[in-house]
Amino acid sequence: MTEGEQEAGESPKKITVRCPFCLTLNGVDLNKSGERPVCGDCAKPLLLDRPVKVAGEDFDRTVLGSEAPVLVDFYADWCAPCKYVAPLMDELAATHEGALLVVKVDTDQAPELSERFGIRSIPTLILFKAGEEVGRSTGFEPEKVKTMAEEAVSSA
Repeated sequence: MTEGEQEAGESPKKITVRCPFCLTLNGVDLNKSGERPVCGDCAKPLLLDRPVKVAGEDFDRTVLGSEAPVLVDFYADWCAPCKYVAPLMDELAATHEGALLVVKVDTDQAPELSERFGIRSIPTLILFKAGEEVGRSTGFEPEKVKTMAEEAVSSA
């Protein structure tokens, strides 16, 4: 996405992500993620072409407060099927950089989110738009998840 394309009518997609290095929250225009945004505090890169880890305390701001669609992978490190989903999440983050925010939530570290969103089995992937759940996949359903992502960015 070039700056000229954004000026031609593309509205900013504001998101908030935590710097993985210094843990500062940063506001970013997802449309400009290809310009490699940096942390406002430590100046290290905020890499949005891959899944971003989100802690429980940041979920509402990062996911529900996002102006862009957000695909959330609820996973656990010990979960074997979750390891099958990881490359798919990497692919979707890279393919849809600038249009879709892809995040990961460790259910062992954020059990309150599992309860809040009715996560009964992992991996569970939930697509949010404008703070609302618009799609869900449980287990390894790559075609369903790809379709959810495509539909989210085409209607964004």
